[in-house]
Amino acid sequence: MSFLFVFFIKMSIILSGGFMADYLDLTKGYQKEELKDAALTIKQGGLVLFPTETVYGIGADGLNEEAVKKIFIAKGRASDNPLILHVSDMKMIERIVAEVTPLERKLVEKFFPGPLTIVFKRKGNVPNVVTANLDTVGVRMPENKIAHDLIELANTPIAAPSANISGRPSGTNVQDIFNELNDKVNYILDGGETKIGLESTVIRVIDNKINILRPGKITYDDLKEFGEVVVSPHVLKEASSDEVVLSPGMKYKHYAPKTKCVLIYSDDKKKMLDKMKELETNNTLVITNEDNVKYFNNVISYGKSLEDISHNLFKILRSIDKENKELVIIEGVKAEGLGLAIMNRLIRACSHNYIEL
Repeated sequence: MSFLFVFFIKMSIILSGGFMADYLDLTKGYQKEELKDAALTIKQGGLVLFPTETVYGIGADGLNEEAVKKIFIAKGRASDNPLILHVSDMKMIERIVAEVTPLERKLVEKFFPGPLTIVFKRKGNVPNVVTANLDTVGVRMPENKIAHDLIELANTPIAAPSANISGRPSGTNVQDIFNELNDKVNYILDGGETKIGLESTVIRVIDNKINILRPGKITYDDLKEFGEVVVSPHVLKEASSDEVVLSPGMKYKHYAPKTKCVLIYSDDKKKMLDKMKELETNNTLVITNEDNVKYFNNVISYGKSLEDISHNLFKILRSIDKENKELVIIEGVKAEGLGLAIMNRLIRACSHNYIEL
């Protein structure tokens, strides 16, 4: 982030009379001790916006009930939507988890640190506000160095949902989320663009089977070498309002622009493109694969590969409303591998307005 950008946004806050969070630019490297003030903010019950390898998070001391409540207020998040606790090492896991089964331990050894969250049986020191009154808690160990160092310096598990107002697309860089969150947190750590761009895969081991509750970078194929893998029916379908959910992202409207969006997918490329062309008008925006940009007028490419789409998706979803269109037509992808995670986010971004041909 440039000096001019930082100066501009800070002056804008001052002139508007709004709260100004402390800001630290770490995009050009840093020393661990530079994070001490942010870690102290966590210890003192404040909120810190920080990067992980997946998306940015809004963090608070996960064992401080009053601090965690501030997250729900800042995001406008429903209280029955559980949070994930971010840890820095195995000792921290043991502080909050009642038991780690042999299969869970194998998964920890393979995928921690990384973009995987495991839902464990929790200990009593984890506040109910974190778990939505469940007896389980999602735990993740980020591989992002800033996140890891912050947790280590704070010496406490950090509860951190994605950095966004609930229902909006998650933040993958500070510029996209600054205006909606700067007056709701105490400290902002700018680590530049996140690497992956989608939230972590969330799993729970039940009867020695690995249940995928929310898909992400760690895929079905990555997990199946450890045993039978079951994909939750809520991955591509919405949970009802009265269902109890074990993972964030299963129940409520997520990732959604204000502009109406429709998602279209078919294994038959011609059929899919024909349907997209049929819906296209002068007042629509098309989001599509780089190879298909040539077929449309008002169009944004989300890249070629699934990795491109994963990295670019939330940034593009956040840009949609600036186009002032009546409808956004989004090309879907095959729902396998990383494509399952992408479709999970897109279906929710389109409020389940999905056409499969």
